[in-house]
Amino acid sequence: MAAYAEGVPCWADVLLSDLAAGRRFYGELFGWTFEQIVTDYGSYTRALLGGKDVAGLVPKPDGRMPTVWNIYFAARDAAATAVRIREAGGRVITPPVWIDEFCVMATAADPGGAVFGIWQAGSHTGFARRGAPGSYGWTEVHTRQPRAVDAFYRAVFGYGMGPMEPSAEGAPAEVVLWTPRGEPPDPRHAIGGRVVMGEEYPAVLPAHFLTYFVVADCDQTLRTVHRLGGRVLKTAEDTPYGRFAVLVDNQGAAFAVIDNSTVG
Repeated sequence: MAAYAEGVPCWADVLLSDLAAGRRFYGELFGWTFEQIVTDYGSYTRALLGGKDVAGLVPKPDGRMPTVWNIYFAARDAAATAVRIREAGGRVITPPVWIDEFCVMATAADPGGAVFGIWQAGSHTGFARRGAPGSYGWTEVHTRQPRAVDAFYRAVFGYGMGPMEPSAEGAPAEVVLWTPRGEPPDPRHAIGGRVVMGEEYPAVLPAHFLTYFVVADCDQTLRTVHRLGGRVLKTAEDTPYGRFAVLVDNQGAAFAVIDNSTVG
C-alpha cells in the first residue's frame, strides 16, 4: 500500500497500562486479533482486522503518562514537518526518530495544547484497512483556541478548511472540516476537523484529539462497552454523517464510534 498523502491521518495507537486487558477489550469490541513485535524501542502490539493493520497498542513506559488514543498524521519528511510545527507556534515533544525500518515518528502539540503524532512511512505505511466496521474512521481536534489552531494546521499541513455549518459573522465556526492540500474544501474530501470546546466541556479537560472507529451498530456497541467495563461519555446521537457516541475503555482511554450505515 502506498504511503498516505501529507497531513492525512494514517495511524492510531493507544497507550495502556495493561496490554492483556486492552487486547481483551478491543478484541471483543472490534473483532481485532493481535501480533506482538519487538523493536529497538520496546514492544509494540499490532491490532489486525482480517489480517490487516488497523491500530496499535503500546505499553505505558511510565505510569504517570496518560491513558489515551494517539492519532498520527502522514509526513513526507518528518524533520521538515517538525520545523514547520515550531515555526507555526506548536511544540515538538518527541523529535523525529526512526523506529527500526517501520517509520520515522515524532510527537507534537498544537498552540492549544492538543497532542498528535507525525508518521513518515518506512516499511509500515499506516492503516491497511479503514472506513469499515472495526477500523479507523475519523479524527478531530477539540480546542479552546480555534483561530490559533486553524492557522497552525494550515501552516503545517496546508489544509483547506470550511465550516460544517454557517456561524455568526466574525465568530469561528463551531466545527471546521479539513481537506488535504489541493483538494476541494468540502465534506466529501474531508479527512478530519476542528471542534470548539464550549461551556459544556469540563474546565479541567485539556484540548485533545478524538479518534473515531466505524461500527456496524452504534447502540449495540454501547451495550458491549458497558459489559466489558468501559463507560459512555456521550450517548448515541444521529448526525448527517452517521450515529455516533463517545466512549471510554476499561482503562480510561477515550474514543468515539460511528455507524455511517444510518446515512441515507
